[in-house]
Amino acid sequence: MDEKKGTLHFIRFIIISGIGGFLLSLTGLPIGWMIGTLLVATFLSILHPSLLKTHYNQKGLPKYWLYIGQCILGIELGQKMNVSVLYTFQENWVSILIMLLLSILLSLLTGLVLWKFSKLDMLTSLFASAPGGLSSLPSIAEEFGANTGIVSIIQTMRVFMVILTIPLIMSLWVGNPNNSGSSATFSTTATGVFELEHILGTIVLVLIAWLGFYLGNYLKLPAPWLVGSMISIALVKSVSSLYFGYELVAWWPQSLLIVSQIFIGASIGSSFQKNMFRGLKKILFISFLSTFGLIFSIFICAYIVSIVTDITFPTSALAFAPGGIAEMTTTAIVLDANSTFVVTVQVLRLVAVCVVLPPLFRFLSNRELKHKAYVSA
Repeated sequence: MDEKKGTLHFIRFIIISGIGGFLLSLTGLPIGWMIGTLLVATFLSILHPSLLKTHYNQKGLPKYWLYIGQCILGIELGQKMNVSVLYTFQENWVSILIMLLLSILLSLLTGLVLWKFSKLDMLTSLFASAPGGLSSLPSIAEEFGANTGIVSIIQTMRVFMVILTIPLIMSLWVGNPNNSGSSATFSTTATGVFELEHILGTIVLVLIAWLGFYLGNYLKLPAPWLVGSMISIALVKSVSSLYFGYELVAWWPQSLLIVSQIFIGASIGSSFQKNMFRGLKKILFISFLSTFGLIFSIFICAYIVSIVTDITFPTSALAFAPGGIAEMTTTAIVLDANSTFVVTVQVLRLVAVCVVLPPLFRFLSNRELKHKAYVSA
């Protein structure tokens, strides 16, 4: 009975937090559900912690809420990795690899600047500056022992700066394009139509994601519910399409992504504590300047890539942008840029950031801690 009460207690917290997500989503921001829920959950956990107190003496929501949200998000991202992404990579692999490496290196440099000029530890600074997205990085950062509060706040600020500046500047650069619809658009084989065949497809996706979690857990991948499910779905869909000519169509309405954003936002927000935000003013100021420098550097790199290759400057800049897959793709379609190329770079970078960078961050952080211990000795 007490366990049932505790579950209802947590559901009430999630619903109240989700109201904030709903209100912010009315602005039309694709990640509005996530940010709004995160803000309200943070407010409640800091100012009204009694809403989360149960007989379990739990700090924040139980982890299974976060894992459910991560699994849904992993399935969503895995479906984006379809054959068109692979073909685009095959045709432009040199340009894409250069763009991935440059954007990741620039973000790493931003993280090192933040670490050098603030009182943050290296692990938190690197996670806060990595171009992996608000949906995935804070939960991975928590798993690696970084300050999730700071990571979430800086990631939110970076996403806002990127989606407010880069699409606007590109729109002013291009002017009013002749959008004839000739640009390649990006689609998945998910559908919101409720049919028995599609329901079976959904069950198959969930089973693949579940197996992907166990494989990811065995391989010690960061956030296995997110990364494992994402990679397993992408592999199965690509192999079945390439070698068997079969496209798995699943019932996957947009409301599921909203549920994912609410669960992840509420879970991250519920873990915040007052002591996480000490010295926040200086940290935000340094982060603002470093993010501004990152955006400026990205424009320079994008312009150089557009000169060296046959990729247009708008396409290059939108692909380089560190975050905001939905916003950058939409802008690419509106500006008659190559939206498939933009999505390919954005999605592949997200996969690389989630899989490769967290272990690298841990290695750099441990190395720094060992160096400090050696110097102090």
